[in-house]
Amino acid sequence: MSEDKIKEPTSVPLSGTTVDKKNKNKEAVVETAKLEVQKDKKNKDEKDKVVDKEDKVSFDLEEKEEKVEEVEDLPEEIKKRLEKRKNEKNKKKTIKRKKKGPKKEVKVGRAYVKATYNNTIVTLTDLSGDVISWASAGMAGFKGAKKATPYAAQIITRIAVSTAREEFGLEEVSAFVKGVGTGRESAVRALNANGLSVTSIKDITPVPHNGCRAKKPRRV
Repeated sequence: MSEDKIKEPTSVPLSGTTVDKKNKNKEAVVETAKLEVQKDKKNKDEKDKVVDKEDKVSFDLEEKEEKVEEVEDLPEEIKKRLEKRKNEKNKKKTIKRKKKGPKKEVKVGRAYVKATYNNTIVTLTDLSGDVISWASAGMAGFKGAKKATPYAAQIITRIAVSTAREEFGLEEVSAFVKGVGTGRESAVRALNANGLSVTSIKDITPVPHNGCRAKKPRRV
């Protein structure tokens, strides 16, 4: 046989070579690295959520403390007038009465705000309608046109809320607003600012359905 006819055997790569094994090992390492990165992200997200919750709780506590401080801070003139009124009431009560039992706790109640052009009255009741505390602009010492101002409404709501919280532990309130005076909005805002959570606000101002008969025209 001639030398030209003899051919060297060609090398055929097998399926289980070292190259395939190296590629598989690289893929496994990459997958494990990806899984570790995902776990780290999940752990970071959970930690961030816990930190956010703690920050929210601390922020809510600070807000509540600020609200309590606002309830205690009243002008000195109004404090003196309220003390005088209490002393006068105590002097009038000369008749001995039987001691009543402990006052019931009213955590959920209603707040009625009557705002007219001349006065503003705030009344806090329980769910059955029994009055817990009340305050008016005249009681706080405002006179004349000052009784219908938003500042007066803010102060009388602070007085009414402070007595209701101290004596009955009031927390939640549904507000009912009546009238078109200037103190209606500030009274509702003061309820929330002084530590009460306002669940609902309803306008119960009476509206005439065609109303009374109008005057006949004046003849000149």
